[in-house]
Amino acid sequence: MARPEPDLPPPAQIAALIDADGRLSIKATPGARAEGLSVSEAVLHAKVRAKPQDGAANTAIAELIARGLGIAPSRVRLARGETSRNKVFLIDRS
Repeated sequence: MARPEPDLPPPAQIAALIDADGRLSIKATPGARAEGLSVSEAVLHAKVRAKPQDGAANTAIAELIARGLGIAPSRVRLARGETSRNKVFLIDRS
């Protein structure tokens, strides 16, 4: 059985949360049953199936953000919060 597609808000809604320096704050939930992104109270919430071991959840979140923005995963990089649920990713807009 194929996994369902992740729930993603419109790319413009995600892009609106990126500051002038390309930083995007995330509230992460690793080990979730379903994957997806949601916006509430001007914070992007990311739910991924990957467990927080050896950076797997961080990689999955970066890939989910890239998918939500419609950009290559190589343009999304973790800047802060490697072991925290509150993370900051840098988005390369060039």
